Amino acid sequence: MSEPIPVLLDTCKTYDTPVLKQFCDDAAAALGFGAGLGGARVLLKPNLISSMASRLACSDGRFIRAVAEWFIDQGARVRIGDSPSFGSASQVMAKHGISDHLRGLDIEVIEFRDVRELEMSHEVRIGVSGEALDCDLLVNLPRVKAHGQMYVTLAVKNMYGVVCGMRKAVRHMMNGLSHVKFGDLMIDLCLAVPHSVSLIDGIEVMHRSGPIKGVALQVGCVAAAKDPVALDTALLAALELDLSKCPVWRAAKARTLAGAEIDRLEFVRLAPERFSGTGFEAPEFLSPVPFNPLRFMYNSYRRVAASRQTLNTTTTPRR
Repeated sequence: MSEPIPVLLDTCKTYDTPVLKQFCDDAAAALGFGAGLGGARVLLKPNLISSMASRLACSDGRFIRAVAEWFIDQGARVRIGDSPSFGSASQVMAKHGISDHLRGLDIEVIEFRDVRELEMSHEVRIGVSGEALDCDLLVNLPRVKAHGQMYVTLAVKNMYGVVCGMRKAVRHMMNGLSHVKFGDLMIDLCLAVPHSVSLIDGIEVMHRSGPIKGVALQVGCVAAAKDPVALDTALLAALELDLSKCPVWRAAKARTLAGAEIDRLEFVRLAPERFSGTGFEAPEFLSPVPFNPLRFMYNSYRRVAASRQTLNTTTTPRR
């Protein structure tokens, strides 16, 4: 049997920078990603789903700032980027105040423009960000959310943001009604980015519905792992959710990935049972994967317009 997979679960009820930087210290020590970061190219990949979404739908700017500061303190060269379904990363960050939180830091905001076509399961080829593939360490920064199509957004689902631009929406359209195919695609993307660590914000989360609009819930949890599947498994257990209802977990289980087995995980701080009673609710019934075609066409137009606006403005410099 392979070595157990370390997962850090801990309580955290605040977005104060010193507390979150201590979480980063603990995660680096437990997972072993803190050494050799001097000069390393680190890409922070938050959830920047849309400027039209509620604030809970995106990563919290305070969480991002604390993580960014920690990596800068280690001497890393830090960039931040994502590929929102509609709009640009810089627009979403400005809309939700994330840019304000990052002001004064030596960090570069980028758009994912280097498209690499990769072969996935089910004879699918999809354009993935070269910026994500080429960095020395991708730091995946999800926020715990309910998801109407995929049950929850955790570490694995957040990696879908490495797919460039409208290709994400197109892939929704092309997967028919199959949550199975979409779950497989999520796993493929995680395996395609070999050097990553996930630091997840479960302090204030979105539950009952999502990923755009939902209800706020104080869970008071932070979590970290190098294996995003293991982190998802741990958090599904911590939130007392039915693993079999999560298409991503089912895809990992079907591939016999070690991270899908709760007894293969080593909890280096708290066990999932310590978070029982949070009251987190995920959708009972999942919606079909495809977008409504009219909404897809409208949002595609919005994305093109947003991209043109971004190209006509000055790229955010390193500060």
